[in-house]
Amino acid sequence: QVQLVESGGGLVQAGDSLRLSCVVSGGTFRNYVMAWFRQAPEKEREFVCAIRFSATNTYYTDSVKGRFIISRDNAKNTVYLEMNRLKLEDAAVYYCAAVVGYRATNPFDGSTYDFWGQGTQVTVSS
Repeated sequence: QVQLVESGGGLVQAGDSLRLSCVVSGGTFRNYVMAWFRQAPEKEREFVCAIRFSATNTYYTDSVKGRFIISRDNAKNTVYLEMNRLKLEDAAVYYCAAVVGYRATNPFDGSTYDFWGQGTQVTVSS
């Protein structure tokens, strides 16, 4: 059984940085396309970023380009989300998601992903 466990969320001020981690167990991590999604109160879940096996294959939503960095350590079965220059609108519950690579025809779409973590809260204050 594949499990994803996020950590690293918390309360920060606007302009600060935060790094989220997601550890995957029960599967072959290097085979997965990994992604981060987020959901703010009363809003729909939205795609944040994704990464294929190769760190050169990454995808970002426009609102985080240049501020967020997704990376992975295949030896540690972990994907990271480095969030810089955080804004009030970045506040949300952040979810890690995984899908086997050949099934990731559309990495931007949440329905692509088979496995999800429980989420970690990111709160940004002014």
